[in-house]
Amino acid sequence: MQNLYKKLGISGGTFDPIHNGHLMIAEKVRELFRLDRVLFIPTGRPPHKKGLEVTEAVHRMNMVRQAVDSNPFFCALDIEITRPGFTYTVDTLEQLREMYGGRTRFFFIVGADVVYDLPNWKDCRRVFSLCEFVAVYRPGNRREDDFNKEIQRLRQEYGAVIHVAAIPAMEISSTDIRKRVKEGRSIKNLVPESVERYIISNGLYK
Repeated sequence: MQNLYKKLGISGGTFDPIHNGHLMIAEKVRELFRLDRVLFIPTGRPPHKKGLEVTEAVHRMNMVRQAVDSNPFFCALDIEITRPGFTYTVDTLEQLREMYGGRTRFFFIVGADVVYDLPNWKDCRRVFSLCEFVAVYRPGNRREDDFNKEIQRLRQEYGAVIHVAAIPAMEISSTDIRKRVKEGRSIKNLVPESVERYIISNGLYK
């Protein structure tokens, strides 16, 4: 795998389920930053969701594979769901460095709200040294000044490299999709058709 890619995006999360909003943002970021590929990495046991019910990793992984299959620039990796114990971003980044080589630039895609939580991530200084962040920001957000100040603070205090991508938000959430399925409502155009079929055939979210 080494030396094949110079710039790789990372899209992580529980993906319970993955939806069209995730895919649209990843594609927009890929184009904006001219990434060679975007890696979709479902979390195994996310420490920040202790006590919350998360769908079995095998189902979440299968849905991600289904969702990215038609895009040659997208790739699904199971490195977090196969790792025992809680999954931390720093461990994932270290593993990706080994897989793709030290010269690869990694661009970790996060929502704007996540920026405020980055200092709380395990070994955050090491995380900042291993990857660059792309903070996806909704144009016209009323908290723009606070957001920019926080990015400047992280740059100064941690040496973080944080890019901002202004992308209009799609009003789609995994929580809403799960609720719709439970209530017997349609999820068409919210998830790829292959993911919709998988959810139905496996009786998820009922």
